[in-house]
Amino acid sequence: MKETIRCAVLGLGRLGYWHAENLATRIKGAQLVCVADPLDGQAEKVAGELGVKQWTKDPSFVFNNPDIEAVIIATPTSTHAEMIKEAAQNGKHVFVEKPLTQHIEEADEVIATIQKHHVMCQVGFMRRFDSAYAEAKRRILAGDIGQSLYFKGVSRDPGSPPPEFIKNSGGIFLDMAIHDYDIARFLMGAEIESVSSQGSILLNTFMEEYKDVDQALTYITFDSGAAGDIESSRNASYGYDIRGEVVGTEGTLVIGSLKYHDVQILTTNGSTHDIVPAFPQRFQDSYLHEMTHFIDCLRKGEKPSVTEMDGKIALEIATAAKKSFETGNRIFLTQVQYGSAQIFK
Repeated sequence: MKETIRCAVLGLGRLGYWHAENLATRIKGAQLVCVADPLDGQAEKVAGELGVKQWTKDPSFVFNNPDIEAVIIATPTSTHAEMIKEAAQNGKHVFVEKPLTQHIEEADEVIATIQKHHVMCQVGFMRRFDSAYAEAKRRILAGDIGQSLYFKGVSRDPGSPPPEFIKNSGGIFLDMAIHDYDIARFLMGAEIESVSSQGSILLNTFMEEYKDVDQALTYITFDSGAAGDIESSRNASYGYDIRGEVVGTEGTLVIGSLKYHDVQILTTNGSTHDIVPAFPQRFQDSYLHEMTHFIDCLRKGEKPSVTEMDGKIALEIATAAKKSFETGNRIFLTQVQYGSAQIFK
């Protein structure tokens, strides 16, 4: 086993900073040697805060640095394909935030490059590393609910990102619902066979310019015969709300809760509890666990459990859901090459 993996983080927005902080301070076997961001002063600032010796505005400095073994890509989706290919061509392992790429054709090119240069790739679907979802998977595999019949996913944000983010996000199906598409495969142990999507703008009228919506619903069917539905919303003003259910022949698993602290307040006005305010609080540990898994896999020379193939499949599903919304038709995913995707049957 390798003692240390020398890493660099590309993109130091909210997610990139969390990954950098975890690598620098919390993950055994990781050494953060460089941070990069094109914004003036950002990389230098983060390097100073985290005690990182090297910083740069130029990603090529990272890719051409022989001292760096792995890169964490937390840059805008439109940059993922080229950055992953350049990293792989320089022999560097890759952790990339979802989605793998913006377009399916790019995903094929990326996968070919990763395989050609024999590097590892993990895609940032952090829900798989959340303790509640992981326990749900364990209970399903143990047969606690019998045969899985139906999946329900709820993802609600307390508000919409700003127009400049929505413009480059790929839309609600690619940016938001993609997490549910991936976790549905993971929990059900089956591949999504078809999607039917609808959506509306209920509050954020600026989304019309970008052909996006702030409320969407995807009905899915699986190759196992199971089915499900996924709600995606930007309009939950009360807080951040991520939940799921798996209905089985012998029971039902209910995953997640609105409760931030497990404390209820009982007064004459009724019962209340704190609601999770935003996704950092809900998935803080999951981000740490997924990056720990990535580093551990590299140290042991093992393939991560969430690979580039999983990234491509989730992208295929999200793209089909967007097409279904645009055309009003049910879309079958008959062309997806599932290959070695990790669904843990």
